[in-house]
Amino acid sequence: MKMIISFVLGVLFVSMVFGCTPYHSQGVSTGAAVGGVAGAILDHRNPWRGGVIGGLIGAITGATIADIGYRGGREAYYHDKPVEYYTEDRRGRYYAEPRGYNERTKCRKIREKIWEDGKLIRDEEREICEGQKYEPRY
Repeated sequence: MKMIISFVLGVLFVSMVFGCTPYHSQGVSTGAAVGGVAGAILDHRNPWRGGVIGGLIGAITGATIADIGYRGGREAYYHDKPVEYYTEDRRGRYYAEPRGYNERTKCRKIREKIWEDGKLIRDEEREICEGQKYEPRY
């Protein structure tokens, strides 16, 4: 039974890591690390089991949050208007607004904010480019 579970977890891990964009892989790795540590701490009988379960749940959650941020940022970029998403229970909120466009690099700055239970958990500004970012090189 342990071999089957290990194989399934291995396949899930490989598919999550290699089936993602670099933006998604950051969310997966951060979520897996935080979830794994939390699961290992909370499962007093078998910390390995708690770490694996927590890591898997954290990876899925991290990938989901990263995907929402990726899509929301792209939508704000293309429509040049603020974008806002809510969870069904209204506990989670995502907001992205365009901040400015750089004609030379063909990139737009997007400010993203994520709230959970009314508490701001992420506030950052990132650049989204049309295709490739053009910068003068020396």
